[in-house]
Amino acid sequence: MLSTTIRESSALAWALATVLLIASPWVAESAVHRYKGERFFPASDAFLFRGGREGLFMSTPYAIANWQTVAKGVSNGKAYIRFDHLEFHRPEEEAQRAPRTGKTGLIEALLFDVEDRDRIGYATSEKTRSFCCTPELVQRTGCNPGHVIVRPRDGDHQWPRVVEINFFGNDTAVVAAPSEIRIKMTGMYYLWFVICDKSLAGVSVTGTTVWKNPDGYLPGMMAPYLTFYEIMAVVYTILGIVWFVSYFRFWQDGLQIHTCITAVLVLSMVEMATWYFDFANFNSSGFRPMGTTIWAATLGAIRKAVSRVLVLVVSMGFGVVRPTLGGLSGKVIALGVGYFAAVELLDVMQNVGAIDDLTSSERLFLVLPVAVLDAIFILWIFSALSKTLAQLQAKRTTHKLELYRKFTNGLAIAVMVSVAWIGFEMYLRTSDPYNEQWRAIGSRGASGMCSR
Repeated sequence: MLSTTIRESSALAWALATVLLIASPWVAESAVHRYKGERFFPASDAFLFRGGREGLFMSTPYAIANWQTVAKGVSNGKAYIRFDHLEFHRPEEEAQRAPRTGKTGLIEALLFDVEDRDRIGYATSEKTRSFCCTPELVQRTGCNPGHVIVRPRDGDHQWPRVVEINFFGNDTAVVAAPSEIRIKMTGMYYLWFVICDKSLAGVSVTGTTVWKNPDGYLPGMMAPYLTFYEIMAVVYTILGIVWFVSYFRFWQDGLQIHTCITAVLVLSMVEMATWYFDFANFNSSGFRPMGTTIWAATLGAIRKAVSRVLVLVVSMGFGVVRPTLGGLSGKVIALGVGYFAAVELLDVMQNVGAIDDLTSSERLFLVLPVAVLDAIFILWIFSALSKTLAQLQAKRTTHKLELYRKFTNGLAIAVMVSVAWIGFEMYLRTSDPYNEQWRAIGSRGASGMCSR
């Protein structure tokens, strides 16, 4: 039964990895959000295009006071969202129907903090939200007919920020004026482009918007990862030096498993350094190199798979109560390879070309194979430990029995902590659908890497 489940889970993981990795867009995205002719989609009584979402920290007081003269560089204290050659296109036939002169079509760019989401649009009695102002809503909201309904903040009428972009005459294209919107308050910012004119239903957008934090281009939710991987790279380097010194001192008494542990440690050192350089480059340039990210994700997937296989092999008593794994070798390798495929897929889809989080459904689809294979590992490990402990007790090898009991207890505690952390993470994510606690999510995400 267990071997059948292993084969089925491994096959599923490989199938998902092959299909989704082939179908995924192999481009490296960045804090520079690129738009490549995407069309607006219907949303209630408007047409909408979501231009991006990032956690941004407020600009430093010095940068705000000396915006034009502050030094150049990524760590100059400036936080902003900038429109770079943002161009909108409408179909030729729609342009020809428009008057030859004057403004003939309005697009509104809305930039707002997630806390201001209820200030966009008007909640109707039918529990829907109208985005566009109509004559009937003028008296209720004080809005401007034909425009998006936006209620300014109390004491700050510039937020949410609205930037108007107009078509003129029969033009089929309009380029938004270059603008740099300064971020003076920390928050999770959304950029929407909204059209209330139904004649502009076929509009598409190309160009870029640049999102920058005071210390660089790294999105706010990813900022803790840079510090985390820097610390972990140093920790693993120190641990590696200590291990290698001990390993070479007692290499004659070493077992094959010690060589495997050395390999995992080297993988961990290289992985942490690669992740650090990946995020450091992202922070300094605004672009995330695809090759480095894939390499880091692959190293991590190998490390996680090999680590679990090693724990399983030790639990089976390899080198202690049995000289070989015998017929189980193929099943262990199959489970390890399946786990590698599932984790590789999850990490690549989460990191390559990613700025925003995956949606809940996407994440569930990718996490489910990893969770199933983890469960198989845990069940098999504790089942093997039970048999190994029984064999050691029967042979009355007291010293090894005591070591295995401590190993079992430590492993049980580690599993319980990991499961508790996953449950805590799931609760917080489901209770915060709009990522209002994005700073805590970023910090928890970095801390959660330790539980993996």
